[in-house]
Amino acid sequence: MTTTRGLRKQTGEEPITMLTAYDAPTASIIEDAGIDVILVGDSMGNAVLGYDSTIPVTMDDIASRTGAVARATEETLVVADLPFLSFGADEAESIHNAGRLLKEEGADAVKIESGDHTVALTEALVDVGIPVMGHLGLTPQHVNELGYARQGTDREAAESIIELAEAHEAAGAFALVLEHVPANLAAAITERLEIPTIGIGAGPECDGQVLVITDVLGLNDWSPSFSEQFGDVGAETRRAVAAYRDAVTDGSFPADEHSYVEEDLEDLDDAGEGETRR
Repeated sequence: MTTTRGLRKQTGEEPITMLTAYDAPTASIIEDAGIDVILVGDSMGNAVLGYDSTIPVTMDDIASRTGAVARATEETLVVADLPFLSFGADEAESIHNAGRLLKEEGADAVKIESGDHTVALTEALVDVGIPVMGHLGLTPQHVNELGYARQGTDREAAESIIELAEAHEAAGAFALVLEHVPANLAAAITERLEIPTIGIGAGPECDGQVLVITDVLGLNDWSPSFSEQFGDVGAETRRAVAAYRDAVTDGSFPADEHSYVEEDLEDLDDAGEGETRR
């Protein structure tokens, strides 16, 4: 079973694998494949809920889908995102929201999009027994401020990210996601920290990698340049749906093997003689 402590021991020894999931069937497949960590990400906003950003995702959205993923898994570490405005404004409310995901939905840890304002919060969460995964670089909840541009591209910005990474490690974070930053910056942070770094668009030198599952499966019309499509589930899904449509239309489905006839009800047709279907 993957644990937060186990991930720290894995650092520098074996690459960490992480994928997002938002439902039980997908989570079960991911676990069967031996992935270390499932992130119930607020990326569900773009990936499965039909929004154009993560901003509209609610605590109830995250909670419901975290519960589904947790119920479908036994060995995989389940990390739940704290969505926009569910943390940061009030410490007590932030702790309550994070605790809900562990206590009521079965998450093993939470992830928070990090900054100066989350150093003290990380420490407070860890102090009450809630493991925290930090997230630096491109933080999609700040899209209205930062857009989706690569972060840490000049020395001042890079040094700021390094300082925040070290501060969150000191505050007790067990791991750190680095998103859409230069590979050499991610490598420098990975070298400095004892906790594992997990990259997404951050080069090969991180301790692990994470991608959004719909990008991996080829379910999106568009995916970022730093992702990779490892299958074409979208095309197969379209083929299967079209085949179902055709089978219903031509009468080949349902066939005899899909139906059951109760012999004691054979005379129902006689009882309805003289009536017409309207």
